Amino acid sequence: MEEFSRIQRLPPYVFAVVGELKMQLRRQNIDIVDFSMGNPDVPTPAHIVDKLTEAARKPVNHRYSLSKGIPNLRKAICDRYARLYNVNLDPESEAIVTMGSKEGLAHLSLAMLDPGDVVLTPDPTYPIHRYAPIIAGADVRSVPIGPGRDFFGDLTTATRQAWPKPKVLFLCYPHNPTTEVTDAAFFQKVVNFAKEHKLWVIHDLAYADLVFDGYTAPSFLQAKGALDVGVEFYTMSKSYSMPGWRVGFCLGNRRLIHALSRIKSYLDYGIFQPVQIAATVGLNGPDNCVHEICAVYRERRDRLIEGLNRAGWEVPAPKATMFVWARIPEAFRKMGSVEFSKLLLTKAHVAVSPGLGFGSYGDEYVRIALIENEHRTRQAVSGIRKLLSEADA
Repeated sequence: MEEFSRIQRLPPYVFAVVGELKMQLRRQNIDIVDFSMGNPDVPTPAHIVDKLTEAARKPVNHRYSLSKGIPNLRKAICDRYARLYNVNLDPESEAIVTMGSKEGLAHLSLAMLDPGDVVLTPDPTYPIHRYAPIIAGADVRSVPIGPGRDFFGDLTTATRQAWPKPKVLFLCYPHNPTTEVTDAAFFQKVVNFAKEHKLWVIHDLAYADLVFDGYTAPSFLQAKGALDVGVEFYTMSKSYSMPGWRVGFCLGNRRLIHALSRIKSYLDYGIFQPVQIAATVGLNGPDNCVHEICAVYRERRDRLIEGLNRAGWEVPAPKATMFVWARIPEAFRKMGSVEFSKLLLTKAHVAVSPGLGFGSYGDEYVRIALIENEHRTRQAVSGIRKLLSEADA
């Protein structure tokens, strides 16, 4: 049968290679410490769960909701932006609720992009930043990021070389997968660049609150003129440990918010209303639970980094996100990230994400998600230490 053209544009999923091997080993009753998926394991705060169960018992909440989100939830996220970032947003025209940021990014791409439009994305980057535009029919050009790179130099080169001229720039800071962080001055340069080159900017702030060692992540919308050129996505998945609840937001430029609202009105009726009510309580409540969740990831980061460095794998401690972006040890680097990830699975019984899955510039790295407890982390480090010592022998 003839393949559908849109599906043909999607390459084989790199992570599936490691995923299949992981399943094969588990069928052999081999215990795998799984750091491969950024799937938070910390329970959702109790007061949010309690509100969900209370709201779910009321039949009035069982009906269709609003595709753009209930007014109180949109007001709550705007209040949070005013409180934390001193950014004032109109809940009616500058905020919309999405089913996690991933759905919102995909549908905004469908609303904005035509076949042949050019989109700029970092390389490496979280896959949806690349594949949402591809699914919409756009062409993607890479902007390399990482140690020793001049981002704005590379961005200027990519913009000049692209034809037609780029329409959209995707960004994500704190960054998944590289854990790179930035500051307010960076976003001001982004806004200035976007205005000069007539670019829309879509910023993914998924890791806004998972920050360590005194670092505070700025919002793109804090930059002067940001509302003229773009939007920002925020999600409760990581900050409030609500990944399965699928509560996210798109905030910023009225034209883009209207476009996303319009397309979503044809596609869905919004999130189950009790979930939205519970999310509202979470956003309006004290941030103690957010800080406690962040502390869990900081402790895991410290334990893993300490263990890896003791084992001979020198990895810097990230200042943000729930990941460690680890350059493959030199003795194994020529293998590339897929083969090294397979080696970790078969020899150390540890699953990680190959950097190639995030872009060609990630192939010397693997991404390790901080989703295992202290005991399991020690078990993983022990297996890795054994693998590295055998290589040195």
